[in-house]
Amino acid sequence: MAASHTRKSFWHRHSLSIVSILVLTLWTILYILSDEKQRWGAFYGNAIADWTGMLVTVLATKWFYEVGSVESKRPKPLYIRWLPEFLHEHSLTIFILITGVGWVVAYQKMDPNAKWGQVVGNIVSEWTQLLGVVWLTKELIERGSKESKR
Repeated sequence: MAASHTRKSFWHRHSLSIVSILVLTLWTILYILSDEKQRWGAFYGNAIADWTGMLVTVLATKWFYEVGSVESKRPKPLYIRWLPEFLHEHSLTIFILITGVGWVVAYQKMDPNAKWGQVVGNIVSEWTQLLGVVWLTKELIERGSKESKR
């Protein structure tokens, strides 16, 4: 029997992004209302960084591509010239690097011990982790991992 080509609802197509945004919003509201020097306040601040990384992972891998990364879908080549094709093939790395520089600049202008300075510091850490995942999964494998099977 052939697969049906019914159009999926907006919720069905974007539920992971929507729920990730809602959870990130919840952590942000709880952090705003909390004392960052208390246990739960510190937790909410760290959760903001973690869920920001999750949201970027979900959204960025939807639109950007990294050649050799098992998480990225292989797009058709769009360009004949090497520079536009290089930018196309490494758009995920480029996106993470550019936005990561933005987070580093923001962090450098903040007091690292201030309430939001701690959160932005954790986001900078999260961005280095995202970049590491993209680069390391391009060449390295882990036995038994579904993502590592080629």
